[in-house]
Amino acid sequence: MADPEEHPTDLPECPSAQGAGLLPRELRAWMVMLAAVGAVEQRLGSVLKERLDVSHDEFLILCLLAEQPRAGLRMTRIAELLGRPKTRLTYQIACLQHAGLVTRKSVCGDKRGVEVALTDKARRLLEEASGTLAATVTGALSHVMGPDQHEAMYGLLPDLAAEPAKPEAR
Repeated sequence: MADPEEHPTDLPECPSAQGAGLLPRELRAWMVMLAAVGAVEQRLGSVLKERLDVSHDEFLILCLLAEQPRAGLRMTRIAELLGRPKTRLTYQIACLQHAGLVTRKSVCGDKRGVEVALTDKARRLLEEASGTLAATVTGALSHVMGPDQHEAMYGLLPDLAAEPAKPEAR
């Protein structure tokens, strides 16, 4: 992975956001979003492995569960929310359970239903890593989005627009 300090922090606006091409505004916006997601996934991957020892997809499951009550979510709902096949999700949940990050239990009254919840260990690890993870996301977005995109993202990531772009600390 390239060193973030090798890239200037005052990047020009993303070419697909400039509107000079053939694509309608909605598709240009989609391309900016894809570039942003790709940049975040690339930078976040190594940080997730180092801090939590999980893959990006496993991290998405942990994040989804972190926003839920302690009771957790049914696996079918997790698959729907993340757009993942149930078979792939079953494997990922098994890996997270083996690592002691989630619990699985049958849903009362539904022998096929399985509910997944975070363990205290996962909650502690997420809390400890959240600052570094947030800085990684902000840094990645700062390198692919121009001023107009920063403004649009402000509602989702207030720190992105509030601070000048700078590489995250490692």
